[in-house]
Amino acid sequence: MAIGVYFSPAALSAEQYDESIKRLRQAGAGHPTGRVYHASFGDLTKLSVFDVWTSQAAFDKFGKTLLPIAQQMGVDLGAPQIVPIYKVITRPKAAPAKKKRSSAKPAARRAKKKR
Repeated sequence: MAIGVYFSPAALSAEQYDESIKRLRQAGAGHPTGRVYHASFGDLTKLSVFDVWTSQAAFDKFGKTLLPIAQQMGVDLGAPQIVPIYKVITRPKAAPAKKKRSSAKPAARRAKKKR
């Protein structure tokens, strides 16, 4: 079952957030398996984070990388609020644009016909 995970730390600056993202990427967890959506939002001195995960197990696996990084940085994420997701609605993917066929004949063909 998909879950929503909301972190609202007492203090998480944009600089700390950016550094944590950098460290997660270095640890190979920049785009972790099972994370469907990620957003950070709020005042740049006190950001919050919301994720959608495919399962609790996927989030727990990511937590094994995230929590030590947060601790090394001195960031207390606090306990996340975790809620079941009923439905996720996303914008449909656009179909690839079809190439328009030109009705004009190539210049080489036009030149041959004139001869």
